[in-house]
Amino acid sequence: MKLTRGILILLLIFLSACAPKPGGGGSSLFGVFPSPTPLPTPHIGVTPPPAVDARATITRFLDALKNNDFASMYALLAKDSKAAMTQDAFTKKYNDALDAMGVKKLDYEVHTQTLNPDTALVGYSITYHTALFGDLQREFSAALNKEGGEWRVEWNNNLILPELANGDVLKTDYQIPARGNIYDQNGQPIVAQSDAYALGVTPGKINPNSEGLLVSELSKVCGMPPDEIKALYAGAAPDWYVGVCEVSADQAKAVLDMGLGGLVVNPYNSRFYFDSGIAPQVVGYTQLIQPQQLDQYRRMGYRGDENVGQSGIEKSMESYLAGKHGGTLYVVDPNGQLVKQIAAANPQAADSVYLTIDQNMQYWAQQALTGYNGAIVVLERDTGRVLAMASSPEFDPNAFDANNFNNSYLINNLLNDTNQPLVNRAAQGQYPLGSVFKIIAMSAALESGLYEPQTTYDCKYDFTELNGIVLHDWTWEFCQNALKAGKQCNNPSTTPSGLITLQQGLMRSCDPYFWHISVDLFNNNRAADITNMAHAFGVGSPTGIDDIAEATGSVAVPSTLIQATNQVIGQGDVTVTPLQVARFVAAVGNGGTLYQPQLVEKVQPADGSPIQAFKPNAQGTLPVRSDNLAAIQESMNWVMTNPLGTAYYAMIGLNVPMGGKTGTAQTGPGMAPDAWFAGYTNDAANSGKPDIAIAVVMENAGEGADYAAPMFRAMVETYYYGSPQTVPSRLGPIGNPYTPTPIGGIPTKTPKAPKQP
Repeated sequence: MKLTRGILILLLIFLSACAPKPGGGGSSLFGVFPSPTPLPTPHIGVTPPPAVDARATITRFLDALKNNDFASMYALLAKDSKAAMTQDAFTKKYNDALDAMGVKKLDYEVHTQTLNPDTALVGYSITYHTALFGDLQREFSAALNKEGGEWRVEWNNNLILPELANGDVLKTDYQIPARGNIYDQNGQPIVAQSDAYALGVTPGKINPNSEGLLVSELSKVCGMPPDEIKALYAGAAPDWYVGVCEVSADQAKAVLDMGLGGLVVNPYNSRFYFDSGIAPQVVGYTQLIQPQQLDQYRRMGYRGDENVGQSGIEKSMESYLAGKHGGTLYVVDPNGQLVKQIAAANPQAADSVYLTIDQNMQYWAQQALTGYNGAIVVLERDTGRVLAMASSPEFDPNAFDANNFNNSYLINNLLNDTNQPLVNRAAQGQYPLGSVFKIIAMSAALESGLYEPQTTYDCKYDFTELNGIVLHDWTWEFCQNALKAGKQCNNPSTTPSGLITLQQGLMRSCDPYFWHISVDLFNNNRAADITNMAHAFGVGSPTGIDDIAEATGSVAVPSTLIQATNQVIGQGDVTVTPLQVARFVAAVGNGGTLYQPQLVEKVQPADGSPIQAFKPNAQGTLPVRSDNLAAIQESMNWVMTNPLGTAYYAMIGLNVPMGGKTGTAQTGPGMAPDAWFAGYTNDAANSGKPDIAIAVVMENAGEGADYAAPMFRAMVETYYYGSPQTVPSRLGPIGNPYTPTPIGGIPTKTPKAPKQP
């Protein structure tokens, strides 16, 4: 090793001595060479190794295909492919083919590649998962060119399917089963394919001598007040057609043979919504697939010209009600000639959907709200079944049927209605709750440990615990109205409640007591207690009901004493949906369990057992001790049974064990308040029928005790006796429009002398 190193050193010295110096001489180490020699330049004919990214380009191409990102796919095409076809044409080719196959999604796998300097061939497979034909798996080979150092795809038809060549396309011959029916829980039809009649009038042909009979008969079959029917054609030109309603063949029999002048009858056969819509905001409606929906439904195996569910049960249960489409997939040449069959599938019959709705309960709930904006929800207390969900104003789902002669007339009226009848006020309406919220406030007070059911408070006209602010109890308001009417303030509705317990405070709905609770909790660093309790009762979050849209409502932690006093009586930032209220009042009545409200009783195939059947779903438990909950239940019973209870006079003579709470929610200056009532029955042991819970709200109607409480009673009577038995005269007969009480109305009945529970 040393000898070798020595020889190397001598060699270097020798070379240095022999090297020329700069400028003709010098001693540079490598001066033996006249100048540094560059590396040899590659010969032009030598081929560099090909790039190895062709598979990466195909992967990007197929990823874009999975995401329907046709613009990104087109960007990866070779120049000559782009020159031969626009991006829009490219997109249409893929959309049409994927639609024809009914592709729900796809998977791919890139296999091999063959590379040359400027061309490549990549093999891969695609599995199309289709709605009609199952999985269609194909092997592909894509040619690529190198352009600007990047691989680009040479596109042709067979990159969609190998069977496609030149201008061949895919076509599907569809087989579409009849749409399934919708029934109530007892098997009564709500929606079915049926013969129907569109009824209307031509004003100029109405015989004045028989106009009364015509209007009377239309009123019977259409379920509309006579005055409302007359209003439809009042002012119309003599030769105009004015649509009135649609009826079933059986309903039409009463008027078809009477020869009534001016009556116009147009028969049709279609999907018919009985009784002009039973629970229309719940059931929803069908309509032709809209242009913006076309690709979505084609990928689901639809032909594209079907009526599909656009809201409610019709939409949520579409996959059951539509059945399974069948058909045959063909390759067709540019002349429309059949080239070959690729796949085929048989259709499957649609399923029928049975709702938890009870048609009779629903009918009377809708009738009760006639003339008001508002909602009624009736739940089976211990299961979560929705027995009725009425929202007013309602609408006729038959209006959306293009086969219906009244279609354009009805749609125009519906879409121009400022009262928004398509909105389901029961689940989407967000209202201040008023004094029904005191159930939650009482729960928070008891669970705080600062109050017991027998804790007393002197409930006066005025509340003075806020510096510089005086708030008035509801009895003060009633007294002022009585004095204006020349009456004395000498009954329980116009005199303060006096020294009462917390239980009596709920029964009397004493505002000062609950304002005192809110101030007490706030000052004890418990400002969030009522908010947290409201959240635990399900306020401010969805109920979890399937099949229909719902709002969440809101309740926030108060940051000031004013906010706290507003919150405790259900005003301020507190908003709820009637469905939420029915759900939590059911939980109070059943011992504390919050059930998921459900609308579907079962899905019944044409043959065989139900494939989906109702099961109660307990979602949570109210965080209220059993003894405290029992105290609240007792107070809610007193609301109805004690002469001092705010709903006592609305419930006289109704011998059903119940609990409930009135509410009157202010909505704005110069507007009558929203009327609320929420409660439950407790009679299963006696009646053998499951107990129910009910929430009623009537927008800008007046006092909850005057308006909502009688509606609650009407629903209880309907449940136990088949129809409402007693309706106060101020509300008029159920089914006719009512005249709301003016602001500050005085109760029409004089309460009896006070009697402590």
